[in-house]
Amino acid sequence: MERPPRIAVIGAGDADDADLERARKLGARLAEAGAVVICGGLGGVMEAAARGCVEGGGTTVGLLPGRDDSRANPWITLPLATGMGEARNALVVRSAEAVIAVGGSWGTLSEIALAKKMGVPVAILGAPPAQGLGLHHPTDPDEAADWAVEQAAEGRRAPG
Repeated sequence: MERPPRIAVIGAGDADDADLERARKLGARLAEAGAVVICGGLGGVMEAAARGCVEGGGTTVGLLPGRDDSRANPWITLPLATGMGEARNALVVRSAEAVIAVGGSWGTLSEIALAKKMGVPVAILGAPPAQGLGLHHPTDPDEAADWAVEQAAEGRRAPG
């Protein structure tokens, strides 16, 4: 059985309307590509990406910071309550084969740093949380989704 690509979508819980729309479209495109969307399971970009994915027929996983899985946004298919607070950011990026940041701030920046340290490919859609990161910067959700799925496929082909 071939498993679907696992793509993390990260970003601010209090994102602006443009980032929310980017995240929703990205989630829908990832669902169309057969990917599972992994996120922090709460609001903002996480909720928008999960909504787009579920509306597109896909599956979502929410790695929640607290111990109560009922806190997940309504678009999370599989809520996992970690009880780890912000430390769950490491789980979000480690469980993915590629990461797409949609805007964001300090929390997003921490996830980007963890992903890079772990060797997980990262791209930024929209305005980056910091300048000079030197990451792939797709122009729209379609390009971002295609990039992420290709990164996942390349990672599966790589030895070891």
